[in-house]
Amino acid sequence: MNLAYIPSPSTGVLHLGPLPLRGYAFCIIIGVFVAVWYGGKRWVARGGKPGTVADIAVWAVPFGLVGGRLYHVVTDYQLYFSDGEDWVDAFKIWEGGLGIWGAIALGAVGAWIGCRRRGIPLPAYADAIAPGIVLAQAIGRWGNWFNQELYGKPTDLPWALKISAGANREAGLYHPTFLYEFLWCVGVALLIVWADRRFKLGHGRVFALYVALYCVGRSWIEYMRVDEAHHILGVRLNVWTAAVVFVLAVVYFVLSARIRPGREEIVEPEAAGTPKATDEAAATEDAKAAVGDADDAKDASGKTDGAVVADSTGAEAAEKT
Repeated sequence: MNLAYIPSPSTGVLHLGPLPLRGYAFCIIIGVFVAVWYGGKRWVARGGKPGTVADIAVWAVPFGLVGGRLYHVVTDYQLYFSDGEDWVDAFKIWEGGLGIWGAIALGAVGAWIGCRRRGIPLPAYADAIAPGIVLAQAIGRWGNWFNQELYGKPTDLPWALKISAGANREAGLYHPTFLYEFLWCVGVALLIVWADRRFKLGHGRVFALYVALYCVGRSWIEYMRVDEAHHILGVRLNVWTAAVVFVLAVVYFVLSARIRPGREEIVEPEAAGTPKATDEAAATEDAKAAVGDADDAKDASGKTDGAVVADSTGAEAAEKT
């Protein structure tokens, strides 16, 4: 009998007085906050304006939540649309069920809309926000711990996760795959930040590196899980998805490095009509006016000196006569 294990919470709901707060939703909220906060710091460090990341997140986050839920519902449709299931449960996002593949894909669409509205290149924004996204994923995995879901195969290791009996699950000790993915995501965040500083990555390559590294970890973690999933040629669907996305990320990284080496010098150009742009334009006009006045004064001075010389020459000629 294993006396050392990771306990699971007795409930996935935290009560703040009369207000129920589900652990899964709480983890998602904290993750989004961390992603926006850290992404904002990185954006400003690259020369962007404070608040830009949060403004674009207003578009990216809702799109990401919808995309993540859609991917989960489509790939696990039997949980909601088979006999004996209630399709209304497909909308109960607080009970768990977000596919990271759909969240990133549709979240990128929302970010693209936000970037276009601000005149910002999407790859630069993606590079700034990438470490924050993977940290948000790490935090979000603790939501699986609250819900006692997506655990791995049975094990007697000292760090086994204790699962209590419940709907569609048996009590026992299992691999804490939520913890494995949490640690992997934190490691990915640290690695891409280091690589960005060391090699001055730009034009979306930080984001591509994050995607590729996450896919590697997700593949072996996915193999350990025992939750119901669709299989293709005997392999879980999410493993195939991770493999395809990994290849796409690597191809983008290589091509981007060849076509657009280096890092963007300007990530957020000044818009016409902004206070800073207006001040610079005014300063330029003042400088031009000052140069013009100096030239006029020089011309006038030259003309005056010429008149004096002419008068002096005429006076001398009169005296000689």
